[in-house]
Amino acid sequence: MDKLWGGRFSKETDQLVDQFTASIFFDQKLAAYDIEGSIAHVEMLGSCGILSDGEVKKIKDGLLEMKRKAEKGELHYRQEDEDIHMNIERSLLDAIGPVAGKLHTARSRNDQVATDMHLYLREKIDEILSLLLQVEKEIVEQAKKNVETIFPGYTHLQRAQPISFAHHLLAYFWMFERDRERYKDSLKRVNWLPLGAGALAGTTFPIDRFLTAKKLGFDFVYPNSIDAVSDRDFILEFLANSSILMMHLSRLAEELVLWSSQEFQFIEIDDAFCTGSSIMPQKKNPDVPELIRGKTGRVYGNLIGLLTVMKGLPLAYNKDLQEDKEGMFDTVITIEQSLQILAPLLRTMEVRKERMAEAIRTDYSNATDLADYLAKKGIPFREAHDITGKIVYYAITKKKSLLELSLNEYRSYSPLFEEDLYQAIDPRQVMAARNSYGGTSPEQVAVQLRLAEERVRTNP
Repeated sequence: MDKLWGGRFSKETDQLVDQFTASIFFDQKLAAYDIEGSIAHVEMLGSCGILSDGEVKKIKDGLLEMKRKAEKGELHYRQEDEDIHMNIERSLLDAIGPVAGKLHTARSRNDQVATDMHLYLREKIDEILSLLLQVEKEIVEQAKKNVETIFPGYTHLQRAQPISFAHHLLAYFWMFERDRERYKDSLKRVNWLPLGAGALAGTTFPIDRFLTAKKLGFDFVYPNSIDAVSDRDFILEFLANSSILMMHLSRLAEELVLWSSQEFQFIEIDDAFCTGSSIMPQKKNPDVPELIRGKTGRVYGNLIGLLTVMKGLPLAYNKDLQEDKEGMFDTVITIEQSLQILAPLLRTMEVRKERMAEAIRTDYSNATDLADYLAKKGIPFREAHDITGKIVYYAITKKKSLLELSLNEYRSYSPLFEEDLYQAIDPRQVMAARNSYGGTSPEQVAVQLRLAEERVRTNP
């Protein structure tokens, strides 16, 4: 089959070359965006008097028919035509005849594919923002039910201080809120139009790139034609933002795995989001959060892969840039699937409040407040810390909690201890006492919840 670009060549390309260089196997995902860009391009060519009204109508009607076929999955693609652009042009040629060749006036596949990916990412980022918002809403709903739920806060995966479980959950809300802000900010750079830059140097035709931008809803037009066809920063930024999001999802997934284990038993993941074992009948495996945790690596890999492709490329376009798409597509799918399944998992998650409270009763996470008690009596904090450390060691040797030690035992370490120390180190009082802005007291968590709800309501 003759190539649409084959005039300069004296022989057919080797079949292995066709197989190796073809991208139609994966870039067919861009069909709708390619057609959308082509419609705007041909309308602009007509407005500028480069094509006649009749030519514009015939080409546009053909493209609209192809768009309907694409939506129904009825477009057929051929490896010989290499990529989505040439496949669509070939199909258009078959449908409306030689006038189809005028569609490619004043453009190149170089600016065409860049435009397709800008259009694709703009839509996909909006979809991801919507899905991420649903996850945030589920976190807020769980937090509202658990403001007073006492939970062992950890550092180094060791019990540290009693906190509100809502406070812990809302930490993830703010992580995801930053992710949303990053994605939204990136749209400023996604929304630049490359079309009309040609292969690298612009065109001799009197086109109006700003008209094309208006038709396609772009805010800016690349002012440098070389940069327009060689820029992949907008994809790298998307991959970087997605890597940070997946890191946050992975941290939450790790905690869901831990909390649902028999060792913790802090939560119960609904049966609908777990799987069993083929050999061990008792097993209930948290496969969903495990897979979210595992899929983080592939998103990181997609970022590193494209950074490596880009690092040594001379300007302007190089075939290496064909490697920009598969990782982008894979990242979109991975992010969307992870968010789609995480939202209902969080909604149906059972919080075992009594188990969390029991964990607090048997640890020494109120020790900081014991040291604070002495510090408020006038003892330098470092000395109070040392005394409390000795008391904790003593309590461990006696297999008692700090609340189980007698007042006489406390006074053997300092005469400043009074009966009110038991109230000071009661876990609920420990939680409530941390009433500084951003702290874990129910009062401050309620303030934080109002902020979170306001963000969800006003920043869709």
